Amino acid sequence: MAESDKTTESPERKSSSKRNFTIDTGKEQIQVQGSDYQKVAVKYLMKRRRSLLFTKDPTKADKLWEDLPKQVKIIGAQLTKTYDVEWEKVGTKEFAGARYTFELEEKRA
Repeated sequence: MAESDKTTESPERKSSSKRNFTIDTGKEQIQVQGSDYQKVAVKYLMKRRRSLLFTKDPTKADKLWEDLPKQVKIIGAQLTKTYDVEWEKVGTKEFAGARYTFELEEKRA
Protein backbone atom coordinates (compact mmCIF):
# COMPACT_ATOMS: atom_id res chain seq x y z
CA MET A 1 0.00 0.00 0.00
CA ALA A 2 2.92 2.34 0.67
CA GLU A 3 4.12 1.93 -2.94
CA SER A 4 0.77 3.06 -4.37
CA ASP A 5 0.87 6.17 -2.12
CA LYS A 6 4.28 7.09 -3.51
CA THR A 7 3.15 6.76 -7.12
CA THR A 8 0.13 9.02 -6.57
CA GLU A 9 2.24 11.68 -4.82
CA SER A 10 5.06 12.01 -7.35
CA PRO A 11 3.02 13.36 -10.33
CA GLU A 12 1.49 16.02 -8.05
CA ARG A 13 4.89 17.23 -6.95
CA LYS A 14 6.15 17.58 -10.51
CA SER A 15 3.12 19.60 -11.65
CA SER A 16 3.26 22.07 -8.75
CA SER A 17 6.85 23.22 -9.08
CA LYS A 18 7.56 26.50 -7.33
CA ARG A 19 9.20 29.39 -9.14
CA ASN A 20 10.72 32.60 -7.83
CA PHE A 21 8.71 35.80 -8.14
CA THR A 22 9.14 39.37 -6.93
CA ILE A 23 6.09 41.29 -5.74
CA ASP A 24 6.42 45.03 -6.40
CA THR A 25 3.83 47.21 -4.65
CA GLY A 26 5.50 50.51 -5.45
CA LYS A 27 6.63 50.92 -1.83
CA GLU A 28 8.41 47.60 -1.37
CA GLN A 29 9.67 44.55 -3.23
CA ILE A 30 9.16 41.09 -1.74
CA GLN A 31 10.79 37.85 -2.90
CA VAL A 32 8.36 34.90 -2.89
CA GLN A 33 7.89 31.47 -4.42
CA GLY A 34 4.78 30.32 -6.20
CA SER A 35 3.37 28.49 -9.18
CA ASP A 36 1.37 31.17 -11.01
CA TYR A 37 1.40 34.97 -11.28
CA GLN A 38 -2.22 35.46 -10.21
CA LYS A 39 -1.99 32.98 -7.34
CA VAL A 40 1.09 34.78 -6.01
CA ALA A 41 -0.78 38.09 -6.12
CA VAL A 42 -3.88 36.68 -4.40
CA LYS A 43 -1.82 35.03 -1.65
CA TYR A 44 -0.01 38.32 -0.91
CA LEU A 45 -3.24 40.35 -0.92
CA MET A 46 -4.98 37.82 1.35
CA LYS A 47 -2.14 38.21 3.88
CA ARG A 48 -2.66 41.97 3.80
CA ARG A 49 -6.42 41.47 4.21
CA ARG A 50 -5.99 39.10 7.16
CA SER A 51 -3.72 41.54 8.98
CA LEU A 52 -6.40 44.20 8.51
CA LEU A 53 -9.22 41.92 9.67
CA PHE A 54 -7.46 40.91 12.89
CA THR A 55 -6.39 44.42 13.88
CA LYS A 56 -8.49 45.56 16.86
CA ASP A 57 -7.26 49.16 17.12
CA PRO A 58 -9.39 51.37 14.79
CA THR A 59 -6.62 53.92 14.17
CA LYS A 60 -4.17 51.17 13.25
CA ALA A 61 -6.82 49.58 10.98
CA ASP A 62 -7.36 52.92 9.23
CA LYS A 63 -3.61 53.26 8.67
CA LEU A 64 -3.44 49.73 7.24
CA TRP A 65 -6.45 50.51 4.99
CA GLU A 66 -4.70 53.60 3.60
CA ASP A 67 -1.51 51.60 2.94
CA LEU A 68 -3.20 48.82 0.91
CA PRO A 69 -1.74 48.56 -2.60
CA LYS A 70 -3.88 49.75 -5.50
CA GLN A 71 -1.60 48.09 -8.05
CA VAL A 72 0.66 45.05 -7.77
CA LYS A 73 3.39 43.92 -10.18
CA ILE A 74 4.41 40.27 -10.16
CA ILE A 75 7.86 39.93 -11.69
CA GLY A 76 8.87 36.48 -12.92
CA ALA A 77 12.05 35.32 -14.64
CA GLN A 78 10.88 36.32 -18.13
CA LEU A 79 7.55 38.08 -17.73
CA THR A 80 6.04 40.83 -15.58
CA LYS A 81 2.30 41.01 -14.97
CA THR A 82 0.56 44.03 -13.49
CA TYR A 83 -2.71 43.78 -11.61
CA ASP A 84 -5.05 46.58 -10.57
CA VAL A 85 -6.55 45.97 -7.13
CA GLU A 86 -9.95 47.40 -6.19
CA TRP A 87 -10.52 47.28 -2.42
CA GLU A 88 -13.88 47.64 -0.66
CA LYS A 89 -14.40 48.05 3.09
CA VAL A 90 -17.65 46.07 2.84
CA GLY A 91 -18.14 43.78 -0.15
CA THR A 92 -20.99 44.69 -2.50
CA LYS A 93 -20.35 42.38 -5.45
CA GLU A 94 -19.55 38.67 -5.28
CA PHE A 95 -18.95 38.55 -1.51
CA ALA A 96 -21.66 40.90 -0.29
CA GLY A 97 -21.27 41.82 3.37
CA ALA A 98 -17.70 40.52 3.71
CA ARG A 99 -15.20 43.01 5.10
CA TYR A 100 -12.17 44.26 3.19
CA THR A 101 -12.76 42.48 -0.09
CA PHE A 102 -10.72 43.05 -3.23
CA GLU A 103 -10.98 42.43 -6.94
CA LEU A 104 -7.97 41.69 -9.05
CA GLU A 105 -7.84 42.69 -12.71
CA GLU A 106 -4.87 42.04 -14.97
CA LYS A 107 -3.68 45.16 -16.72
CA ARG A 108 -3.09 44.61 -20.44
CA ALA A 109 0.07 46.09 -21.90
